[in-house]
Parts: sequence; structure tokens; C-alpha cells
Amino acid sequence: MNKILPQQRLLLELLIMSGNIAVPDNDNGTLLFKTLGECKDAGWITLTLFGAGYNKAEITPAGRMMIRDRRNIAKDSPTEERRRASIN
Repeated sequence: MNKILPQQRLLLELLIMSGNIAVPDNDNGTLLFKTLGECKDAGWITLTLFGAGYNKAEITPAGRMMIRDRRNIAKDSPTEERRRASIN
């Protein structure tokens, strides 16, 4: 399984929650643009021409699998209880 970086995971989670999003079509030097390229190269998203200087970012089935796999790993690993204790 490919290693997924935090910013890549964030982008994929955003696409799962929000659906397709419009993103700039030119390299403006931001972390978002670099992350879009990395995810596209990995096959996790597709970028298609949307218009007026924007592309449509859409998650692929491989991107969904990457996030689902990460969620399953997180569920299976032991975690500390993070709920607050009730104050009486």
C-alpha cells in the first residue's frame, strides 16, 4: 500500500465529504496545487477542465480505497480514550 501524507489524506477526505470541488488549473505555488498533483499522479483523483481557470477535482475508486484502508487501520490500532471524564 502506498504511504499517504497528511495533506493528501486531508484532500481525499474533503472530496469524500464535499463531492467534486473546483481547484485552480495553473500552478500558483501553493501546497494545495502540489498536493493535487501528487494525488493525481497516484491515481487517487482526476482533474478535468471545468472552465474560467479552474479544474474539477474528483476522487477515484482508488482514492476511496486509500482512505477506507487508513480508516480500518486506525480502528484496529489501540487508542487512548479521548472523551472527557464527567465532572461531578
